[in-house]
Amino acid sequence: MKATAVFVFLFACTPIVVQAQTAVQQRAARTAPAASAIPTPGQFPPYKVPHMADGKPDLNGIWQAFVAADIDVQDHDAQAGPHPEIMGAYGAWPGGQGIVEGGEIPYKPEALEKKKANAEKRMVVNITSDPHRHDTGDPELKCYRPGVPRANYLPFPFQITQSRDNIIIVYEFGHVLRTIYMKENDPEAPKEAPADSWLGWSRGHFEGDTLVVDSTGFVPYTWFDRAGDYHSDALHVIERYTPASPYHIMYEATIDDPKVFTRPWKVSFPLYRRMEKNIQLVDFNCEEFVEKLLYGPYFKDPSK
Repeated sequence: MKATAVFVFLFACTPIVVQAQTAVQQRAARTAPAASAIPTPGQFPPYKVPHMADGKPDLNGIWQAFVAADIDVQDHDAQAGPHPEIMGAYGAWPGGQGIVEGGEIPYKPEALEKKKANAEKRMVVNITSDPHRHDTGDPELKCYRPGVPRANYLPFPFQITQSRDNIIIVYEFGHVLRTIYMKENDPEAPKEAPADSWLGWSRGHFEGDTLVVDSTGFVPYTWFDRAGDYHSDALHVIERYTPASPYHIMYEATIDDPKVFTRPWKVSFPLYRRMEKNIQLVDFNCEEFVEKLLYGPYFKDPSK
C-alpha cells in the first residue's frame, strides 16, 4: 500500500514538475542573449551614423589600427628584428595577418627586385645631402613622414577633426599633420598638387556616410612597411572611411602606381575608437631619437 501511495503521489506531481521546468526554460530563453547577438568578425549590425550640424557624417575622435601591417602588409611570421643580440624580445617584431586583399601585391618583375633590395637595406642610412640618401633605409626608421596609407596603420593613434571645409588628421607619430580639402572649387586648394610631398595632396568628399579621399602628388620616398614595399612618384591612393559602429571605422585604400605595379590593389582593415577616459594624443617627437643615426660624426650631444 505504501509503495502504491508513493507512486500515485509522484505521478500526480509530475505535471507540476514539468510545468515548473518549462517555465524556467522559457524564462532563461527570454533572458539569454540570442546567438545572433554575438558579432561575427568582419561583420557589423545595421548602424545609423551620427551627423554634424552641417549634415556630414561625424568621424571626429581618436582612432587606431590594431594590425601588424607596419612590419609587412602581407602575411608574415614573427621575427627577431634588428640586433637581437642586444635587443632580445624588446626588438622582436610580431607576426601578423596581411591587410592586402587577395594576399599578393602585383609588382612588375623589376619592381619586385627593388622591393627585395629595400628589405635587405632597410637599416642602412646614408649620411649625405644627396637625394640618393633616400635609396636605402626605411623612412620610418629615419623619422620621416610615413606617407599614405601607412600613416593609418602605424602602431600609434591619430585624431580626426572635422570642419565645414576641411578635415584635419593629426598623427601621434612625429607630430605629422595632414589636411584633406573638402570644399568644391576652393581657390586656396587647387585640384592638382602644387608640389609633391610626403603625405601627398588630398581632396575629399562624402558618398553617403563614407568619406572618400583622393590623394596624388607624393614624393617617391615613402614605403608601405618595413618589408620594403614601395611606390614611385606616380602613386595614386583613394581611401574610404566608412563608420560601422560607434567604435569602428572600416578603412580601405586602393593603391595605383603604373610605374611599379601591374594593376591597382587594395588594403583594408578596421580602425578602433580609443575609449580611455580623457584620451588624447601624446608626444612622439622622434626627430630627437634619430639625430645620431642620421648625422653620425656630425652629431653634437647636447648633454656634453
